[in-house]
Amino acid sequence: MAALDWRFRPATAQDAPWMAELRAEVMRPDLERLGRFDERRVRERFLTAYVPAHTRVIVADGGDAGLVALRPDGDALWVEHFYLSPQVQGRGIGGQVLAAIRAEHPAALLRLDVLQGSPARRLYERSGFVLEDEDPVDVYMAAAPQRG
Repeated sequence: MAALDWRFRPATAQDAPWMAELRAEVMRPDLERLGRFDERRVRERFLTAYVPAHTRVIVADGGDAGLVALRPDGDALWVEHFYLSPQVQGRGIGGQVLAAIRAEHPAALLRLDVLQGSPARRLYERSGFVLEDEDPVDVYMAAAPQRG
């Protein structure tokens, strides 16, 4: 598959319903594998934590294809709610989005968590994130500030 051109657009409150659906679709395989999928909770957790001001929509292939949120937390930025539609996964957008975030925030410590066994962990490792801690469900990773 060919790489896609993509861009960010600001998120709005009206984006929340489709974002919650995308989260449920993308996370379902990992949550089911871990025995933690709940049809209602997977959406509620997103909707109760959604902050449009911290979130950007990833536009690709002529439409809204994903989202990513950056939540400030002391000296770090948490990369949260990073979901890409399965139709655009595997086409280089994920790595490009993370590179754009790192370029925009070179002095920031970036943190994220990913579910145990998720294929997304490989993307994060390729993008410079390293293991900080883990438990039976979550893997916590960080990317140090860029120097120079």
